Amino acid sequence: MEHIIDFLKNFDPIIQALFATGFTWAVTALGAASVFMAKQVNRKLLDGMLGFAGGVMIAASFWSLLAPAIEMSAGKEIPAWFPAAAGFLVGGIFIRIADRILPHLHLSHALEDAEGLKTSWRKTTLLILAITLHNIPEGLAVGVAFGALAAGFPSITLTGAITLAIGIGIQNFPEGLAVSMPLRREGMSRLRSFWYGQLSGIVEPIAGIVGAAAVILVQPILPYALGFAAGAMIFVVVEDVVPESQSAGNIDLATMGAMIGFLLMMILDVAFG
Repeated sequence: MEHIIDFLKNFDPIIQALFATGFTWAVTALGAASVFMAKQVNRKLLDGMLGFAGGVMIAASFWSLLAPAIEMSAGKEIPAWFPAAAGFLVGGIFIRIADRILPHLHLSHALEDAEGLKTSWRKTTLLILAITLHNIPEGLAVGVAFGALAAGFPSITLTGAITLAIGIGIQNFPEGLAVSMPLRREGMSRLRSFWYGQLSGIVEPIAGIVGAAAVILVQPILPYALGFAAGAMIFVVVEDVVPESQSAGNIDLATMGAMIGFLLMMILDVAFG
């Protein structure tokens, strides 16, 4: 960790966010690369990993985003909880609107169950867009955390931002796998399945740079932005990640995965954040 900190502290927060979200993108690609070793993944393993991803995202939403937002709002004219709460609500609404507009298909659903605007797009395209939508709040969360460093708040540290990126990166592995494997089952070649699997994570560096730049340019929105990222991630977890992890009946396994993911992210954030 010390070597990573020494390297990143030589750059401004936007470049730091680019490096961090580049890492999370790379882990997505690593997960997608699993398609070169198998045509399909054991469903129990996938459900446990998806549950784990959900647990990480829930823990990160509180420990890395909401708690710092509340802490930095203390002592202001408005209640300390208001910026975090307002941002949280708007973040959820934003993903809900995107969910209604962007055509996409959840992993275990049939083509006729596709959500968003009706299109004639193929099932593979809709599967890719579903994970791409999920990656937007993850990239925003990392970007906002690094952009917050410029504000100088003691509740936001470089170590904490790096820890958040590591946590998001870890849970990106099953997301990359969850894209490439279905594409392979649909008859796509291994190379193309990998390509589109990793491509679903390209929005993370883009969202990360946007998030970092926004809070640097308009620092008063920082606690709202942290809450926004948390609300967007929680919406994704509750609306899709948890239901998907339990859709095949592996409820206990998925739940234990979520608990382990939450515990790991909590430990990382408290120990290093």
